[in-house]
Amino acid sequence: MLKKILSISGKPGLFRLVSQGHNSIIVESLDNGRRNAVYANERIISLGDISMYVEDGDKPLGEVLQALYDLQEGKPVENAIIKGSKEEIFDLFEKILPDYDRDRVYQNDVTKLLKWYNALLRNNITEFTEPEEEKENKKEEE
Repeated sequence: MLKKILSISGKPGLFRLVSQGHNSIIVESLDNGRRNAVYANERIISLGDISMYVEDGDKPLGEVLQALYDLQEGKPVENAIIKGSKEEIFDLFEKILPDYDRDRVYQNDVTKLLKWYNALLRNNITEFTEPEEEKENKKEEE
């Protein structure tokens, strides 16, 4: 599911991939539902391609979001925490990902993760990782 959710550099919020054209894609804002064309020269990244640094490599964003979802019991993160101090943000993040790389994960990374999580919940997107069946099918296809 996260493969079709996009972050576009310079544009706030997250976007859902609607359609692909020759030199552009059509996206829909998760915040207001407006559709826009986004061109190939813009930096576009799928949430499915993002990972967080851990001490022995990296962890896919979907797994981090799932851990946050489990910790929060499906509830959004309070704005007081998102806008809180560095210590409050990292106290929560350490519960989600205890082995995160303290040298390469910055406060703005965690803040963005928490905002994205809340945006996904507002849009009823709660499948952050692929079911095991789909993973196995993809491996067989390769």
